Amino acid sequence: MTDRAKTRPVFTNIHVTQIVSYRLPPAGIVSILHRISGVVMFLLLPFVVWMLDNSLSSEISYDAFTNVFVAGAAGLPGWFVKLVTLGLIWAYLHHFIAGVRHLWMDATHSVSKAQGHSSAVITLALSVLLTLALGAKLFGLY
Repeated sequence: MTDRAKTRPVFTNIHVTQIVSYRLPPAGIVSILHRISGVVMFLLLPFVVWMLDNSLSSEISYDAFTNVFVAGAAGLPGWFVKLVTLGLIWAYLHHFIAGVRHLWMDATHSVSKAQGHSSAVITLALSVLLTLALGAKLFGLY
């Protein structure tokens, strides 16, 4: 062993006060958002069941269902219902795309740092772009 042995870097955990300034890689952001989107979908499951039931039961319930997005219901304005629905749309799209990313990485054994970075950026971009497109439709922009 030489006197000038190469010193190894020391990694320490970050403190709570450093969370704001910590720069997470895109793969880490996708991972955290994948968990958050799963929780959002779970918490909004009663809303999803209500939407499915009212949209498929009868023509009258479908009219009441579509009216909720215009006039609101239970003291909530229509724009808020649309906003919650947009959050649900994002959660589903992101969770689905990130899940496909994980399946693809498992099936192809693509676990390099560069490939993980590029697939994470693609996942983020696709989920945001598709959410914006469906949100524009939801809010009547086209």
